[in-house]
Amino acid sequence: MLHTETSPAGRNSDFSAVLHSAGGTVFCKGIAGSEGKRGRMHRHEADINPWLPGAVTPALRWRTEADGWLLLGFDPVPGRHADLAPGSPDLVAVAAVVTALTDELAHCPAEAPRLAEQWARLAAWRRLAVDIPDELDGWAKAHLDLLIDWESRAIELVDGDDLAHTDLHPLNILVGGGGAKVVDWAWSRKANAAVDVAFLIARLIDAGHPAPAAERWAEVVPVWRATPPAARTAFAVAIAGIWAFLQQEQPLAHRAGLTAAARTWARHRLDDVGPGG
Repeated sequence: MLHTETSPAGRNSDFSAVLHSAGGTVFCKGIAGSEGKRGRMHRHEADINPWLPGAVTPALRWRTEADGWLLLGFDPVPGRHADLAPGSPDLVAVAAVVTALTDELAHCPAEAPRLAEQWARLAAWRRLAVDIPDELDGWAKAHLDLLIDWESRAIELVDGDDLAHTDLHPLNILVGGGGAKVVDWAWSRKANAAVDVAFLIARLIDAGHPAPAAERWAEVVPVWRATPPAARTAFAVAIAGIWAFLQQEQPLAHRAGLTAAARTWARHRLDDVGPGG
């Protein structure tokens, strides 16, 4: 080993570094206690990597387990985290990489959990309605029956045979001279690929875009252009419920803004499309 460049480990890793050796350079991330949930996530990320398009995702070079550690070595991805703010030049690259992913991973034969089953188990709005938190937004409290109805539709509409990332945000999108690449596929699921665009719309609103502007950005992506208005509304409502539920269960600094952004989009969709879709 010639030298190592350590970096802050992600939320689901205990170790993260770029390793430089005589055999080349590799990005390595790993976890201790590999038999738990995070171990399953990392193994899943390794298992689906051969199915990912190499032009926009890093290839897995190796994986190894020893003394309770699971380590994955990937091709390094030079670049910086994407800027999703209004006016950012990165928005074009992000739209291009999402288009490439949704095209290449349509009807992907890789084995992965189904997002629809995950959403059905969570049933975020339905859970929130059982014991309504005092902190829940007043608009949500007043519209819980409507939100639960749209959430039920979303569970059906999000099902599909595409491979979706489901965790697209600036830390997982790296922009360099050759465009953007997407990393950290541990949360990938079989789903309707349009859901990745939906998740990003909420992120764009959180970054400062008005809801109509965020939706106009999404129209560049073909899979979103082909998504019917009712499905768009269902995804917006379901994502708002997920963030609202997570913020109630485990409040974190970044979740407050995302919860507000997702709620803004859901309200915009319901006002624009109407409760009947």
